[in-house]
This record gives sequence, structure tokens and C-alpha cells, in this order.
Amino acid sequence: MDRVSARLEDLPLRPDLRGLTPYGAPQAPLPVALNVNENTHPVPEDVADDILDSVARALREVNRYPDREFGALREGFADYLGHGLTADQIWAANGSNEVLQHLLQAFAGPGRTAFGFAPTYSMYPLLTRGTGASYVAGSRGVDYTLAAEDAAAQVAEAGPDIVFLCAPNNPTGTPLGLDVIEAVYDAVDGIVIVDEAYQEFAPRDSRSALTLLPDRERLVVSRTMSKAFAFAGARVGYLAADPGVIDALRLVRLPYHLSALTQAAAIAALRHAPAMLAMVDDIVAQRDRITATLDALGYAPYESWTNFVLFSGVDDPAATWQALYDRGVLIRDVGIPHSLRVTAGTEVESTAFLDALASISAAERV
Repeated sequence: MDRVSARLEDLPLRPDLRGLTPYGAPQAPLPVALNVNENTHPVPEDVADDILDSVARALREVNRYPDREFGALREGFADYLGHGLTADQIWAANGSNEVLQHLLQAFAGPGRTAFGFAPTYSMYPLLTRGTGASYVAGSRGVDYTLAAEDAAAQVAEAGPDIVFLCAPNNPTGTPLGLDVIEAVYDAVDGIVIVDEAYQEFAPRDSRSALTLLPDRERLVVSRTMSKAFAFAGARVGYLAADPGVIDALRLVRLPYHLSALTQAAAIAALRHAPAMLAMVDDIVAQRDRITATLDALGYAPYESWTNFVLFSGVDDPAATWQALYDRGVLIRDVGIPHSLRVTAGTEVESTAFLDALASISAAERV
């Protein structure tokens, strides 16, 4: 019997979700994939062995539910972050996206509003609308920076229940001053989320928003293990905030949302934090090398405190993206006019990208 699949528009979908498209970075089996800001360095072998041993031990008790409060993992994150943080100020979930979703479920929802400064992480509006809230996009300067006074004024006018501050910003790589965070916090009564997914790639002397947490009960600092820790496939994100915020998140999380295997793997990885982070210096070196070479090729790279580089001066982003694809290199067209974004990979991967781009530029000049 032939079956006809229902069309999305024929299903009783929530009205506010109609017309939306899901998150979707291109996936393709190319030799060099530098499009989703992963850490392309493999986990060190000795670290991987310890993680495997920890997961194997957890498997012996996988017939039981995991620790619902993931106490050991929270202690590990508190130790890693420092700044006097304790386990009762830590939350974690399956990737930083679920961490953000928990915050939206607790503090946004129908009739409420979230705010972000465009261009920024594309999941902010998707997650917001998925919880039934409205999303408002503010604006940045011509170089994608934010000034404290202007940012505070935009937020005060919008009066949102949640503000997203991506620091440093994705997809532009732009650093964010702590003065901006302070000004925005003082301008609203809602939750202010500082998304520090790429903080480990910032200059060592730069201050984290974690230093602003004391006496700011509405401030949240979100992190991930996907980038610097080379743990994207494990899906582990976390945040630091006032214990009251953590209590609020318990109201919306699913029971036992972090599996025993996820907890075991993350705890083991944190035990090896210095080894896992040793690759950061190499990634930063490749990022800076890419920036310098892009400039030499006649493009205009933006300042980046992340593991990627946004560069403008691209006459036809779609054509350049396709030409790189045809040469076995996958990067990202993030929809910013005359711009493309590339992740800083290993030295071999970064060289492949730069050589491919140089060959395209040379061909265009002929």
C-alpha cells in the first residue's frame, strides 16, 4: 500500500513556528571541514584512553539512573572555572544550546522577549521562538563592535526578559568589553546571558565575565566543552550563575537529563584540562596566520578572539564557497554580505584552505 507523507504545512503545527527553518550547517564528507567552529585536533590518545576507561566503568551501572544533580561534574566545572565558584553555582546540559534552552524555558516563554545584537549566534532566535517567546534583534557598529552606552540604550528601549551577549561574538569573532556587560545589566531587570563559548581562545590577560558574577544575581555566564576541549561530539555545555538561577533551571529540565556516560566522559576530560587545552595555542597561531594571509590576499579579516575568522571583501560569497568546496574545503557562508567565515584548523587544514583560496584569487585575476 502506497503511503503519502504529510506535508509540514498540513500538520497542526504551532502558528508561531510556521515558516521557520531549522538550524542547518552544511555537512559534507570533504577532506577539510572548517565550517562549524569545531576543534579539529583529535583528543590526545592518553586522555582518550582515560575517558574510555571512565565510560566503561559507568556502563557497569547503566541499568540505574544517573546522578540527577550531576554533583561530581558540577564540582569539576567549578574547579576548572575558578573565581571562587562552588558547585551550587554550576549547571550543565547536553551542549550549550540545551543550557540556553533551559534558561529560556525558565525565564522567557509566551508573552516574553529575548534580545540579541545582530549579527550573532543564529540559534538565539531559534531557541527563543521554540519556547514561545519573541526575539528582538539590536544592531552593532560597522565593525561589529558594541559600545556600552549604545548597547544599554538599545536594551533599555526594548525592555527584554532575556539578553544574549555573545563574548566573543559568533559569527564575527568580535571581543566584548566588560563595560558593555555591566551597562546592559544595569539597563534591564531581566536575565543577562554572557555566552563565552570561545573564551579560551581570547588573549590570556583578558577578563572573563565570571569576574562580574558577585552581587549580580541575574547574570549568567555560559560555556561549552565543544570548542577548546575538542569535545563537540560529547555534547556538554555548562554555566555559572547565582544559586537561585540554578534552582530555577531545575524546574524545567527533564529528569536525569545528563546520562551517566556523558557525566563520566566529561569528568574524565576535566581531569586532563591542561592537556585538552594545550592545543589552544596552536589553534590561535593558525587563526592569526589565516588572518595575516587573508590580508595579504586582499581580503579584509575582522579581529577575532575565537577559533575562526570572518573576512569580507568577497565579491561573490556563494561562488567562492562553491569554488572552495570543489577543491575539497568546506567553510561557512553565514549570510553577511561579501563575507565568509573559516574555522582555524590544524596547520595542514589551514594550509589547505589558504592554498585553495589563493588559487581561486589567482584564477580570478587571469
